[in-house]
Amino acid sequence: MASHAQAQKWSFKMTPTRVLLMLLSAVAVGVIVFRLVTGLGMVTNLSDEWPWGLWIGFDVLCGVALAGGGYGTALIVHVLHKEYFHPIARSAMLTSLIGYLLVMAGLFLDIGQWFNFWRPFVSWGHSSVLFEVFWCVSCYTTVQILEFGEIATERIGTQFHSIFKKALPVLMIIGIIFPTLHQSSLGGLYLLMVDKLYPLWWSPIIFFFFLLSSFFVGPAMICVETTLAGKAYDHWVPIPVLQKLIRISGFVMIFYLLLKIYDLVSRGVFGLMFSGTFEANMFLIEMIFGIIVPIIICFSGFSATRKGLFTFGLLVSCGVVLNRMNVVVIGMIRSTGVSYVPSIWEFIVSAGLVAMGVLAYCFIVENFKILEHDDHHGQAA
Repeated sequence: MASHAQAQKWSFKMTPTRVLLMLLSAVAVGVIVFRLVTGLGMVTNLSDEWPWGLWIGFDVLCGVALAGGGYGTALIVHVLHKEYFHPIARSAMLTSLIGYLLVMAGLFLDIGQWFNFWRPFVSWGHSSVLFEVFWCVSCYTTVQILEFGEIATERIGTQFHSIFKKALPVLMIIGIIFPTLHQSSLGGLYLLMVDKLYPLWWSPIIFFFFLLSSFFVGPAMICVETTLAGKAYDHWVPIPVLQKLIRISGFVMIFYLLLKIYDLVSRGVFGLMFSGTFEANMFLIEMIFGIIVPIIICFSGFSATRKGLFTFGLLVSCGVVLNRMNVVVIGMIRSTGVSYVPSIWEFIVSAGLVAMGVLAYCFIVENFKILEHDDHHGQAA
């Protein structure tokens, strides 16, 4: 009886790193409250000329892309029946769920009149891409919460576990459909900005580039997450599993690269890459270190090492982040003629949201069966 009670105890080991993350989260919460009371103007450097900045670029566009590991892994494991990758399914789903919750927070913070956040639920703008993004992100986040119910009810509300388990296949299918819609639609928003977004990033198929990158960054994020989880909890996913997973990512990246080259050539802007401008240099950095170098790593012997897998994951993840920020900020500077540098408070809120996500991940991993082992008594983060 005593051992059963001990097994049910909630745990959250306090470490200096976690204390620092808590302090950062607390400061961010204070800034968030201040922003909700006073508006965007006193906290951000946004303006009528530059309405989308760090919170949309990093918290939303980057967050949605980096959280794509959930639907990509679900597609591979549960739809294509690649049970070989089952050991990383739950951790990928958890990372994705936390990512989407943070995306929802970022969207909420960026609404000028945040108290009107509920209006798209009753005022249907059928022709608006943002309306579709709002609904898809909201629905997918709800689906992910329900999917997590299958894990949560293994410990709490166990009487409902069979219900969630039976509903899981349907939820998985729905959870794959929604991301393909809003991942592409986020890129589709920029179709209207043909005269504003720099030609190296604007494309008539920018929505497809967004969708492809959200898929191939999934395995990359899994490599980063499993490496950090391995160090924190002494739980290591077998290298062959991750190596085969990034090969899938690598083939999609090759297709992405070839399609990108074809798109630039067909629009007659291929030479802009070598024009020496700030935009051209940022684009080259994005493509070389975010696409080409990872492809080389993926199909080389370096991918058979944990260092190689982590390097691959870090480069691809940073490459996608750079791509989204290039689209939102760098690619818009020349046409707007207005400079934008995020305020310190914008950085604090974004960093605070990430800190909250890390703390939530640690708590859930330590109290629910996410990693494929029964004890979580390894070295904590």
